[in-house]
Amino acid sequence: MLLATPSIAGPNGTVSEKRPRTTSVDVDITGKVTGEGGEGLPGASILIKGTTRGTITDQDGNFRLTIQGSETVLVFSLIGYATKEITVGTQNVVNVVLSTDNRLLEEVVVVGYGTQRQEAVTGSVVSVTGDVLREVPSANLSQALQGRIVGVDVSQTSTKPGAAMEILIRGQRSLRADNSPLIVLDGIPFSGSITDINANNIKSIDVLKDASATAIYGSRGANGVILITTNTGKRGQKAQFSYNGFHGPKVVFARYPMMNGPEFAALRAASIQRFQNTIDESNDVDTDWQDMVYRTGLMASHDIGVSAGTEHGSYSFGLGYYRENAVVPLQDFTRYSLHGSVNQDINKYVRLGFSTNSNFTISNGNNIPAVGMALARSPIANPYNPDGTMKTIIQEQTSGPQWVPSRERFNSLGDSYIDQTKAYGSYNTLFAELQIPGVTGLKYRANLGLNFRQSSGGNYTGQGVFSGNVQNVSTAGINNSLTTNWAIENLLSYDRTFGKHEINAVGLYSAQQNTFNSSSIAARDIPSDAFQFYNLGRADGIITVNPANQGYNQWGLLSYMGRVMYSYDDRYMVSVTFRADGSSRLAPGHQWNAYPAVSVGWNLSKEQFMSSVTQINQLKLRVGYGQTSNQAVNPYETLGLLATRPYNFGDDTYATGFYVSNAPNPRLGWEFSNTLNFGLDFRAFSNRLSGTVEYYEQRTENVLLGVGLPPTSGVGGYTANIGQTQNKGIELNLNGALLDNVNGWSWDVGVNIYANRNKLVSLSSGQQRDEGNWWFVGHPINVIFDYERIGLWQADDAFREVYEPGGNPGMIRVKYTGDYQSDGSPTRAINADDRQILDMQPNFQGGFNTRVAYKGFDLGIVGVFKNGGLLNSTLYGSSGYLNNLNSRSGNNVKVDYWTPENTGAKYPAPGGIGGDNPKYGSTLGYFDASYLKVRTITLGYNLNRALLDRIGVTNLRVYFTAQNPFVMFSPYHRESGMDPETNSYGNENAAVPLSSALRRILTIGTNTPSTRNYLVGVNLTF
Repeated sequence: MLLATPSIAGPNGTVSEKRPRTTSVDVDITGKVTGEGGEGLPGASILIKGTTRGTITDQDGNFRLTIQGSETVLVFSLIGYATKEITVGTQNVVNVVLSTDNRLLEEVVVVGYGTQRQEAVTGSVVSVTGDVLREVPSANLSQALQGRIVGVDVSQTSTKPGAAMEILIRGQRSLRADNSPLIVLDGIPFSGSITDINANNIKSIDVLKDASATAIYGSRGANGVILITTNTGKRGQKAQFSYNGFHGPKVVFARYPMMNGPEFAALRAASIQRFQNTIDESNDVDTDWQDMVYRTGLMASHDIGVSAGTEHGSYSFGLGYYRENAVVPLQDFTRYSLHGSVNQDINKYVRLGFSTNSNFTISNGNNIPAVGMALARSPIANPYNPDGTMKTIIQEQTSGPQWVPSRERFNSLGDSYIDQTKAYGSYNTLFAELQIPGVTGLKYRANLGLNFRQSSGGNYTGQGVFSGNVQNVSTAGINNSLTTNWAIENLLSYDRTFGKHEINAVGLYSAQQNTFNSSSIAARDIPSDAFQFYNLGRADGIITVNPANQGYNQWGLLSYMGRVMYSYDDRYMVSVTFRADGSSRLAPGHQWNAYPAVSVGWNLSKEQFMSSVTQINQLKLRVGYGQTSNQAVNPYETLGLLATRPYNFGDDTYATGFYVSNAPNPRLGWEFSNTLNFGLDFRAFSNRLSGTVEYYEQRTENVLLGVGLPPTSGVGGYTANIGQTQNKGIELNLNGALLDNVNGWSWDVGVNIYANRNKLVSLSSGQQRDEGNWWFVGHPINVIFDYERIGLWQADDAFREVYEPGGNPGMIRVKYTGDYQSDGSPTRAINADDRQILDMQPNFQGGFNTRVAYKGFDLGIVGVFKNGGLLNSTLYGSSGYLNNLNSRSGNNVKVDYWTPENTGAKYPAPGGIGGDNPKYGSTLGYFDASYLKVRTITLGYNLNRALLDRIGVTNLRVYFTAQNPFVMFSPYHRESGMDPETNSYGNENAAVPLSSALRRILTIGTNTPSTRNYLVGVNLTF
């Protein structure tokens, strides 16, 4: 018997039709799955509970499903939303509203060419949201990443405004090639500078660390991959305006610890070399040159955005402005940025969209010599005339006349000095996506990336500027570069759930081409300051076009990739990837290489034997193995290199000749890395404690090295795939919610700690050491090859004259490695054979963060730490010429030096043997690299929501941030009072670099001083 019934209210307040009661026939159920904003949710899964039968929603969120029986239960689920079960009963139409689950949203990660639930990830992937990054206000994301991701080492290369940082993921692999990770912006490999990316535009960052995760990027994935997803609008979202800004001063973290006037006068008096004061020097003068030069800097950032969405599309647009003035005069960085994204459904099968990230940057004064001048000037030299006016030139010892630096003088240079670089970058992604009709879960997507970056730089130094000779001619130069890059990707994906089975498959065919060209010109004796660098053809002096400073290259990449990810009942997971790349950089027959990878996961917490362990919410084991490669070969290197040399035939006949500087190698190939990764992910105590433990081994083979040839060949050498390197490491990441809204209190804590052991396994031609490049088999890639300082020689030390013939008390004493006579005397004097291989690797390093909140208030702290390792400071080492202790001219670092009355000192006697610098003076710059640094302390307040609702504001937060407030446990900080983080490469800020190998090693040099920053910020949404 059939009974007709009227319509009734269905689940979540929607109206559903009631059908006649029957249990003997199949019934078609239709409906729609929407979000809380009313937007249709495509791809939502609908399963008949207890069976493997189900369907997914279309582009509009609609679905149709045939069921049997009136008491059927449907399970509705979608990544990022809370799962909901609905009993159908007698309804023919079932409309369901899924609410967002913030915890689940955080667990969705980008894995390259798609997303995946964190629970199902089998590779080594770490995700950070944009909100977390913005807890550290910064110029670019590299600064915001520091200390936040386990296994990712972010180090300062410069403290100048707008400078990028060095990013290494799980150590260094290559000797000659770039070790930086691949950056992928909105799905397309990024070809610009990391300083071009505005952190306020970032929605999330996902870091792929092991080969099973990075193999999808093949020949570019060996150094890890950073996937950046920028902001997009949300479907069904009403128009929303946001403003994020901060503003505040920068002050010097600590001045370089130079001697004051009385201390320098005492040094000169104690020196064996009796230098006399010049006409501008007097022992009763005490000039603080750093105080005369430094100023209070500024940081300011303002970003506005508008986003919205309809049922069938969304958009997001933003404008950004960032300004940073250094504590050094005339040095600053400005960035203007534009972000936009649009996604639109054309119909239920076709979706189109694009995103753009464009910026314009201006960098001034990067090469201004203000810091070097402030440190090198004599503190007993008087910069003022008797009438109180400032001198333009002062006389120092053998250095002669010197330009007088001051803030006022730098600021008054006007047209007589400029050092400026302007860059414009535009990074654009367009896509079209087609849902294949009739095949649920099958999609085709085409991505087109169009990237462009142009940089234009110029410098001009007027006559006599920065020189002790007012007649010194003016100089100028220009440099330009242009990078264009296009990429097209064709993707076919299949994503489907069958009961307990989940499968995601993707196939890729892509092509990419990159073109780069650069030029540089220099000139002398510009006729007028008004010309600056804008018309070098008017120069009265030499105009130089150095062939070594002009460049052009073009390369292309063709790729195929397939990946299948499978999960059964969220218990057993496997991912298999295969990619093949063909590169124009390599010779025919060696252009293609294939990269396989496989990873598996076992979620033990889903097993029956774990059901009684209620404290464990997740326990997943992961194992992965794969191969990736490094684009280590420069374009055209397989063809060899030519260099030019000018010839003079007579008085007025000149010609340019070409010669082979590097022989070709038609067998040159990629460097490639094999990686094995073991991981354990866990959540416990109602998900209040979560963490990851990982161990990895990586071996890089076919490392590029130079192979020398005999002089009779006429060529110095060629490049070949010879070397091998190895990285091993362990990583631990923990996050905990210690308090979760207990009487209004919340407290979250996070810490990550990791250790990487890098080793050079082999070099070319079977050699065990390359002393010129500081490469030694069995040791890390980056070492210091120098003597090991063990103290100072004293007057009563035995055999001093044998160890150091002609040496004197107070001289640096280094370790001796030779043999001894029967009487305990050495068999030889100390020589080059006593140099040691000094390991620079830290024992471990990492970062930490904590946040305490009470009602509307919150207090957050972010920090980084490092234990062990070796730090090189060119400030204290002799190569910087600021710790030569000869008192001849300029100034000296304030150190405790040896005198007959102070024999327990750490530093040598002034004016000892060794020419301008103490013998073994380079060893004075080596310090324990340990430190713990609080990067930011932020106190914020969120205004009362009820009050905001009355004025139509969604969110209003004000905060105060102190950056770099504290440093602890640092031997270098205790010695100098300064920031222990590196700020230069080894060939910078050094008068005489110890070795050409030192230039690749990060050091602490006399760069723009580190700063403490005090910022007030506002976050507003309405």
